[in-house]
Amino acid sequence: MARVELKNVTKVYDKKVIIDNVDLTINDKEFLVLVGSSGCGKSTILRMIAGLEDITKGEIFIDDKCVNNIHPKDRDIAFVFQNYALYPHMSVYENMAFPLKMRKLSKKEIDDKVKEAAEILDLTELLDRKPKQLSGGQRQRVALGRAIVRNPKVFLMDEPLSNLDAKLRVQMRSEIKKLHQKLQTTFIYVTHDQTEALTMGDRIAVIDKGVIQQIGTPYEVYNNPANKFVGGFLGSPAMNFIDATVKDNSITINGASFNLNEEQQNKIKGRTKITIGVRPESFNSVQSNFEFTSKVEICEMLGNSQIAYFKANDCNCTASLPADFKIEKELTLKINTNNIMFFDSETTSLL
Repeated sequence: MARVELKNVTKVYDKKVIIDNVDLTINDKEFLVLVGSSGCGKSTILRMIAGLEDITKGEIFIDDKCVNNIHPKDRDIAFVFQNYALYPHMSVYENMAFPLKMRKLSKKEIDDKVKEAAEILDLTELLDRKPKQLSGGQRQRVALGRAIVRNPKVFLMDEPLSNLDAKLRVQMRSEIKKLHQKLQTTFIYVTHDQTEALTMGDRIAVIDKGVIQQIGTPYEVYNNPANKFVGGFLGSPAMNFIDATVKDNSITINGASFNLNEEQQNKIKGRTKITIGVRPESFNSVQSNFEFTSKVEICEMLGNSQIAYFKANDCNCTASLPADFKIEKELTLKINTNNIMFFDSETTSLL
């Protein structure tokens, strides 16, 4: 098992900074998720840990040993790729056995390890099949099995579920989480899917433009986002941001005003303009103490809930409402103002 540490790690491509001075510690046996939009640098971080990308500046440690100059095959890590990377001419058994053959293990050792991994991943009945005879989920399990047999210190996973359909992604999420609990190994998982991040990670590192914006548990990052980017990235639908003016310790939304409590007044002291953050599910709270009206532009039915699109102070917003909630052309929206968040209009940081 292993602790992974990145110290002041920077990656530059053609004079462009891709990863900017990242400090990150992944604890032994932890499941850490690197999440961010496409092109933010999360996969580059993973590839630098694996040794597949050179580091421009900084150091990477695995088990307190600097691995900057250690070949990928000697880092004792396993990498699970997005496209499975299976050998098409080999059977499932041969694909899983291949890394063990390269390490020159005995036939019995190879057979024992492959069959044990196959049992863990429910692949025993598929060992004689070729990859083309498997579904996407089965292929991904084979890729996981090939990693498991090596018994590595660290598992690295680069968007392993992105090629699967929605139902299969949900199933594989739980399978990978169970696998982590069973193996008790350090997992570093890359995804652009915020649902995967929130449901799978012990901690989440949210990345934007090569910079880690926030690290914390799913609960911490969701409920106390460091800035507007984090608040807007995590959550589906995303957090609403409403620009407002502060006057006489009150804020007005669509013509209706509410008074700030003492704690809120202290947070935004000295500011006349502010950005309010409201989660879509916070509208129509049972404990609401403020309401305003808005014209509904679009409504989407999701089965167990519905999403209403509207404007608040000319800002585009969404509300997640119960499926049986009757939505008229004019919608009255209720908020518990004690639960709203305040962001600096210029720096976008949470106040």
